[in-house]
Amino acid sequence: MPGCVCLETLASGVARSLPNPLTNPLPSQGPKPLPRPLAIFILVLCATLFAGNHIAARFAFSDGVGLLLAVLARSGVALILMLLIAFIGRAAFKIPKQMVAAQIAVGVLIAAQSVCLYSAITRVPVAMALLLVNTWPMMFILASWALGKRQPNVKTFILLMTILFGLVLVLDISSAFNGANVGAETLLGIVLATLAALFLALTMWLTQYHLAPIAGSVRSSYTMLVVVIIAAVMGVFEVLPGGLDLPQSDVGWWGLAGLAVMYGVAFTLLFVLAPRLDMASNSPMLNGEPVAALFLAYALLGQLLNEVQLVGGAIVVVGIVTLGLMGR
Repeated sequence: MPGCVCLETLASGVARSLPNPLTNPLPSQGPKPLPRPLAIFILVLCATLFAGNHIAARFAFSDGVGLLLAVLARSGVALILMLLIAFIGRAAFKIPKQMVAAQIAVGVLIAAQSVCLYSAITRVPVAMALLLVNTWPMMFILASWALGKRQPNVKTFILLMTILFGLVLVLDISSAFNGANVGAETLLGIVLATLAALFLALTMWLTQYHLAPIAGSVRSSYTMLVVVIIAAVMGVFEVLPGGLDLPQSDVGWWGLAGLAVMYGVAFTLLFVLAPRLDMASNSPMLNGEPVAALFLAYALLGQLLNEVQLVGGAIVVVGIVTLGLMGR
């Protein structure tokens, strides 16, 4: 979630200095770290797979795949993998009663984040959508300041304003003021991607302050289970018309399979290998997801941001990486 979605993902693709309910590593108590070049390669590979999941989704949607079917496929594969990890690790699935509501809420938020993000990438360039989603740490920090969980500091504030400036460039807001035609679908895509970031920030908040004692594999399993249930119910009752539509050709089937497999492989690699990847030092490599999406979208979808947007994207990625490193 990090998406989302999981990381939507995932998470996403942002610095994992804050706990992620979808890729939270198992407690590391001594596993020998992998050589740093190999660890960085694995993290870059995961970031690329997370980005590829969204490119595959775009192909699937273009071939008529229902949005809810895509969410079901991705979350279903993740659920199976997390259950396997939990059973192999003999994790206890019982959750304290006082945490049940928060756990269900996390599942609802990740479901909403997944739907918003997948809806956004059908309306705006994939890289733009992922850059917007990856601003969730900004929202998290601002909320922490407002609610007294953290003390504000000048360096972080300046960095947040720099990231915000980068976003203004990415969104090419100046074009709107210069009379350029900004379509309603594009505006809706921007709103949906921003909502996905908000839902992810709320997820991280609940995870850090209410669900931290629960084992990562158990928390992730319950989260994916809630997402699968919600997507299935929405599909059955046609909350989103055509949400469970099947692909119209082999391209759609490959896209559907690709988004599920790439997300599942990246998700599992991160979860299983995290104790050996020295995440405290190397996790900013995961912020390469929007960069990977930019190249993949150009090569496979013909999407390309203009020069100003590329500069803005670089500012956002560097800012988020720096934000993650400052958290250490």
